[in-house]
Amino acid sequence: MKTGLVTFFHIHHYGAVLQACATQQAVEQLGSTCEIFNYYVNQNNDLFRRLTGLGSAAADAHTALHYHALKERYNRFEDFTARHLRISEHRYGSLEELKSAPPCDVYLSGSDQIWNPKIFPDGHFDPVFFSQFTAGRKIAYAPSFGIPRIPDGMEAELNGYLTGFSHLSAREARGQAIIREISGREAPVVLDPTLLLRQEDWGALAAEPAQSGGYILCYCISKPGALEPYIRRLQEETGLPVVQLCGVRQKVHPKAECVFSAGPAEFLGLFRRASYVCTNSFHGTVFSLQFEKPFFTSVSPAEMAAPEQSRIYSLLDRLGLVNRIIGKGDTASLLDKIDWTAVTERLETERRKSLDYLRSALFDQEVPAAPEAASGGGLPELAYHAACTGCTACAAICPRDAISMEQDQEGFAYPTVDSEKCIRCGRCTTVCPALRTKDSCPLPAVFAAWNKDDVVRKDSTSGGIFSLIAQDALECGGVVFGAALDSKLHLRHIACFEPEDLRYLRGAKYVQSDLRGTYREIRELLKSRPVLFSGTPCQVDGLYHFLGNRPENLTTCDLVCQGVPSPGVWADMVRSIESHRRRSLQTVRFRNKVVGWKDSHLTLLYKDGSADSAPLFQTEWGRAFGRALFLRPCCYRCPYTSMSRVGDFTLGDFWGLRPDELPEQQERGISLLIVNTSHASHIFDRLPLGRQPFPLERAIAGNPRLASPIAPPPDRTAFFAGYALEPFDEVRKKFFRLPPLPVRIASRALSPEAKAKIRAKLK
Repeated sequence: MKTGLVTFFHIHHYGAVLQACATQQAVEQLGSTCEIFNYYVNQNNDLFRRLTGLGSAAADAHTALHYHALKERYNRFEDFTARHLRISEHRYGSLEELKSAPPCDVYLSGSDQIWNPKIFPDGHFDPVFFSQFTAGRKIAYAPSFGIPRIPDGMEAELNGYLTGFSHLSAREARGQAIIREISGREAPVVLDPTLLLRQEDWGALAAEPAQSGGYILCYCISKPGALEPYIRRLQEETGLPVVQLCGVRQKVHPKAECVFSAGPAEFLGLFRRASYVCTNSFHGTVFSLQFEKPFFTSVSPAEMAAPEQSRIYSLLDRLGLVNRIIGKGDTASLLDKIDWTAVTERLETERRKSLDYLRSALFDQEVPAAPEAASGGGLPELAYHAACTGCTACAAICPRDAISMEQDQEGFAYPTVDSEKCIRCGRCTTVCPALRTKDSCPLPAVFAAWNKDDVVRKDSTSGGIFSLIAQDALECGGVVFGAALDSKLHLRHIACFEPEDLRYLRGAKYVQSDLRGTYREIRELLKSRPVLFSGTPCQVDGLYHFLGNRPENLTTCDLVCQGVPSPGVWADMVRSIESHRRRSLQTVRFRNKVVGWKDSHLTLLYKDGSADSAPLFQTEWGRAFGRALFLRPCCYRCPYTSMSRVGDFTLGDFWGLRPDELPEQQERGISLLIVNTSHASHIFDRLPLGRQPFPLERAIAGNPRLASPIAPPPDRTAFFAGYALEPFDEVRKKFFRLPPLPVRIASRALSPEAKAKIRAKLK
């Protein structure tokens, strides 16, 4: 039996060559010969680039400086390919030419981003990689689309290509979803081919490195970013030298020994003999696993926000090693050991499933059904890390108090289940909002609104509307819950029974509040009196899920929310301020109207009666918050950023008013008030407020978080990597400082469109 393989193999990239080698070997170990079609497009291995600007000129200068080493690398790639890949003698240049190729029994589209339309010159799929040149039987093993969604207008084309496959699989969960959406077929997620072979297989292909003794191997295919503190601290803790296998050309450590000459065999040898590995490459992670090396890896901020789309995250999750991803709240400590026995057992299970699929596909057999997961006896599966909002509903509903909220390395609270106390009743998963469809309140009415009491209004962040709603609740015999800073400047939800206590709840607080105990207290109070609850949309939704319904005597206000900053980072910031000022803080006003609503100040009030005050976004905390640097992971994918609100009322600032709109009110602050339910409408009708209706579009225009979540900043992972390892003041100085003057000037001068284009270029 002969298998014809269409894949990327020509480009001098370690992952491309080694995956082609692995696919070929796996096919042959299963009993079929395998030949790679000698076809490639848009893959240039020239050492010197075509000059297109300063970037290519700088790269060429670097190449000239290291020419002999890079030429040796080139030769080693060519030699490895010639010795270990069985490639057709004829070089095919087109789909038409491939139609005359000698026939095969089966045609395999195999691995890498061969189904990514964006990497081809015309921006469309290349039909060759769907084996469109033959009427023979076609199968797919671990191809990748490399993009989160198929470009508009290309769905029918892709569906036509997929129709011809007898067996389909995908390398990532996102690829599996695309195949399902486009073709309606289920495709299993299988291992990257490099994981089908075992350590001894790769060891036989490895060349011994020139480096003797232990070393820290660094392999980065993009800027090291978040890896830098791990590389530096590992070197300090172990005293081992740093060896940099050069993907990216910049040094990852001042004393790194840079290796420019490694071909695929030398690549394998460097991993096999390393003591530790730091990488941001998928295949760097794979070969750390294959050779059982303690490693740390990093993924992009976008992948961190949506881990189900990350192939590194997906692989490590299956192997129980997501704690080796840095910049997360559960990253392993620097010198933590890995239980390689457990990892190998899991990897063998995944390898067996993937090889079973490949065998079935090659020989046109039915794919064996995956064994059913054992049921019963296990701990409840709560929302995964990137989706958990920390609302505390699961902990509050637990009848045995088996769930506690524990702070992770990023300073956010997550549920932890005590296996001894847990009775496996499942109530925690039933109430988790992240595991359930979001409830919503339709048909909102939008108003610019303000409190007519100027004293209360001045003490509030915007128009003082919350105080009016709260006062109404108290007058009806109710109790009001909202976030307040305690004596240690820890933000927690408290209950207010008297009007004079409402001052503690006024004003924005740019920290996630602590809800521990709050939901249970509200449930008890609702038995005898009305309750008003104010919080972020996820906190409101958590409350409703905990209660199981919408009680008639419960009123809720959800806030227009950019995202919630880390309580742990805030606590460190407080300690840093007190240390540098040599004074104890009494309280903080995050948005103080000392010079008006539109230029709010962050005001620090000390116990000795002194104060510091500056425009919010000129302060370190304000700048970092404005960049969304330390928000909870779920905030970057927030499902509540829409006009389908969960609260009875929605409150925020009414940004975006023209100077001629309510000019006499703007200096004192104007609230955005959205009335979402008939219950809220009844309350709204009796509130003594100033107001003016506006179209829904105006609310969204001034508050984009009503339409979409904020994107994660590029340096979030790097910030939390440093935060986990280094003194807070060092991290603060590095990440909270003002940008360089040219950047600030450009920020003021450039349009939003121009900024977006620059950011896209820098990615």
